[in-house]
Amino acid sequence: MARVRNWYNQSKTATLIWFISLITFYAVFRMASTFSPPSTDLPVSNAERLRLYDKMTRDLDEHGALFLKKGETSQSMKLSDLFDVHNGSVTPVLKAANPPVRANVLYMNTEYSHPISKAVRDIFSPSLEKVIWFQNSELYHFSMFHASHHILPVPASEEEIEAEANAVKAVVDKLCPMTIVLDRVVLTSTGVLLGCWQVISGTDPVTIRSKLRNALPRAPGKQLYEPAILHTSLARILGHPNNSSEVSILFLVFYVEEPSIASELQYFHELVAHLNNRIRGTKATISELWYVEEYDVLALALDGKTKIRRFQFGCLKV
Repeated sequence: MARVRNWYNQSKTATLIWFISLITFYAVFRMASTFSPPSTDLPVSNAERLRLYDKMTRDLDEHGALFLKKGETSQSMKLSDLFDVHNGSVTPVLKAANPPVRANVLYMNTEYSHPISKAVRDIFSPSLEKVIWFQNSELYHFSMFHASHHILPVPASEEEIEAEANAVKAVVDKLCPMTIVLDRVVLTSTGVLLGCWQVISGTDPVTIRSKLRNALPRAPGKQLYEPAILHTSLARILGHPNNSSEVSILFLVFYVEEPSIASELQYFHELVAHLNNRIRGTKATISELWYVEEYDVLALALDGKTKIRRFQFGCLKV
């Protein structure tokens, strides 16, 4: 009888240990599922980004400098709709967005944006200061997904907007910080100077956009950007370089030929090359997404009126 009692006690102890181990394993598994990075295929997305950036790099040569001919912007608007160039200064033309645009953007901290902005100004200001608009370095961002944009507006009540913001926050809570590197700077045919980035680690933009699409079912089916792209506006050029002495100095630095035979288009290429030599390879960490109501058209780009909700990425692993 004592032997049976000992066997029972040992069996009971073993069962309890096994049960506790099972519970512990399950808890650890749940924690790992919650905080591990979403499954992405970075090599595939990075290859797609390279394809897009190569295409963007060719754009200026293939289409010419449309911004010198008062051409359209990348969002089917005239430059004159966005900027007023008068008496040697550039001022934005703010127009009310009705309904307000609702954008989801990744925010770049000023730790990274300020040095980039300084480099852009150092290189482009001497010859273009009267015909260039510099992006506010406090608002450097990467557009991800629009719940409503000016091409396909989706009106929403205050309650619907709050519901959208809460849905976005739920997505951001599961995103992991992104380590990114500046692949290159390009100047488009519409005059936009863009920083084009690659992802080293963290949640890929393709995944972020997909999750936001699922969270915002009322959003326009046609979005403004390719799913893989990760770029931020640095400046917009609106006119010809001036004829100051600074321009002549830059020409002499960049060319063996006389300044008089150097084309204006090539001059822009050289400015971009000079900027790339200075900041290409810059790394940054992105860990904040903004849900932004833009009450003016392109308010984030033009320092217009906005309402911003800031959400920190919830996943701690990079």
